[in-house]
Order: sequence, then structure tokens, then C-alpha cells
Amino acid sequence: MHMIAVILGQLLDLIIGDPPKFPHPIKWIGSFIAWLSKILNSGRFRIMKGAFTALLVIAIVTTITFCIVTLSYKVNIFVGLFVEMILIAIGLAQKSLKEAAMVVYDALDKCDLDEARLKLSWIVGRDTEHLDEPEIVRGVVETVSENTSDGVTAPLFYAILFGATGLWAYKAINTLDSMIGYKNETYMEFGKVAARLDDAANFIPSRITGFLLLFTKNKTNRNFVERFKRWLVDAKKHPSPNSGYLEAATAYQLGIQLGGYNTYKGITSFRAHMGLPEQTLQKNHIKDAITQMFIVSWLFLFIVGGVFVAISFPWSEL
Repeated sequence: MHMIAVILGQLLDLIIGDPPKFPHPIKWIGSFIAWLSKILNSGRFRIMKGAFTALLVIAIVTTITFCIVTLSYKVNIFVGLFVEMILIAIGLAQKSLKEAAMVVYDALDKCDLDEARLKLSWIVGRDTEHLDEPEIVRGVVETVSENTSDGVTAPLFYAILFGATGLWAYKAINTLDSMIGYKNETYMEFGKVAARLDDAANFIPSRITGFLLLFTKNKTNRNFVERFKRWLVDAKKHPSPNSGYLEAATAYQLGIQLGGYNTYKGITSFRAHMGLPEQTLQKNHIKDAITQMFIVSWLFLFIVGGVFVAISFPWSEL
């Protein structure tokens, strides 16, 4: 039954997205993580305290979701289906990811670089004040590529396996990583377990998603085998064990080069290039990345969901 909720939830997210005034659970989870971090992230044994924080947050979010879904289905199967559909829809980010990217595109379309830089700063951690158009586009395309997995297909993966409960367990892990999974003095130890859990949770979804990206519209003259081989090589250049599989696939599909110099709080670092610069980065590549995200999201649902249904079906009873 939960597969019906998954399909309806993804469709609802595509159409409605996240209503601006809706009390999103991520905000509550984030506030809880911030409170625990303020209390525990000091003194000795920070790795253990961080592990406790991560496990507590995941346990509470998973338990609450499981109870809500279970009680809803006990009331009525249709009530349960509706509640689970809503919980799945608000855990996905198809429409919100598109909207975040398109505000940057719209600013570029008006030739307003200052506005584009500002809007880009809302969705990336890098300094954006002095970026030119190709670098602004690169920031958006990399963000859309990475979040195709983090915000859509990875939550879908766990929703397919475990329903809304699995999706929100993943969202708890992902939120922990986004808040305390940094390799800096403040969170190096405290966020270590959260970061490792996020790497593990995204390992399979990111690779499936990257592979499926190679089946979207190819804007180069390179055949699939060549793109596949180059994808596997370039994906491993990324500092993240998972993000490279998304960005490298996008780069080879669109005929662009991602990676390069990024500045964070005034400190510039170099990220290995992925893809080949067959085309100069232009604002239309933002729309291309969004289109890929939508196509792959539904491919992922029907392929991974189809395999799950086929495996779960009681063939022996036929």
C-alpha cells in the first residue's frame, strides 16, 4: 500500500511543493539539533556526544513518523494512505529545488548579476559576491545535480523501502549532516558520526541516480559507453564520496565542465574538474539541469519502485 502513497506523494510534491506558510518538520528537526548541539558540543568526548545526538534525533523522528503512519492506517486505510502521502510529499524537494534554481535563472535572464549572486548565496555555501555568469551558472547546476539525490531520489529510495517512516529517518540523517557534518573546528568531532551516516545513507541512491542521469537527453556527441567510463573516473575526484556521481553525470550529459575554484569565507580552494568544456556555461544550462532532475526523479521511482514491487510480490501464491 505504501507504494501508492509514494507515487501520490511524489506527484503532490511536483504540483504543490512546500507551501510557504506550512510548518515544515525540517524546521522542528533543525531546532532540536541546534539545541542539542548547544548543550553537548563542548568539552571532552565530542565524538561520543555527537553520536548520541545523531542517534537520538534519528530515533525520535523515526518513532514519531512510525506512530503517526501506524495510527492513521488503524483509523482507516484511506486515512492512512492520505497521511502517508502528505508525509512523503513534504519530504521531497522537486518543486522547491526548481524554484530555488529558477530565481537565479530569472535574474540572469534580466542581466542582473547582483541579484543573481544574491539569490545564488541562498542555496550555496560559497562566496558569490564577485562571480561572473558562468560561475553563477556552475553554482546552480552543481547544487541542482547534488540535490537531485539528496532532496529527491534518496528520500524516494527509503520511502520505497520503508514508506514515510524510512523517508523521514533519511531526512533526519540528512538534516544532521547539513547542520553539524562540517569539517571545521566546531564540528570536526561532534559532527563526525552524522557525516558518516549521511555518506552511508546516500551511497546507493547517489550512484543509481548518477547512472540514470546518463540516460537523459545527451547534448554531446559522445556515445553512452564513453560517457559511462568518463563518469566513473570523474565521480571519484569529488571530495564527497557521493556528490561526484551526480555532478560528473550532469557534466557529461550537458557537455560542460563543473568543479574549479570556490571561495568560502574568503578562503579559496580548488575542486577537481569534472566533464569536458565542450560548451561555455550559460543560463540555459540551469533549465537543462532542472529538466534532468524531473526526468531522473520519475525514472528512479518507476525503476527502483518496480524492482521493489517485483521482489516483494508473493509469486509463490500464484
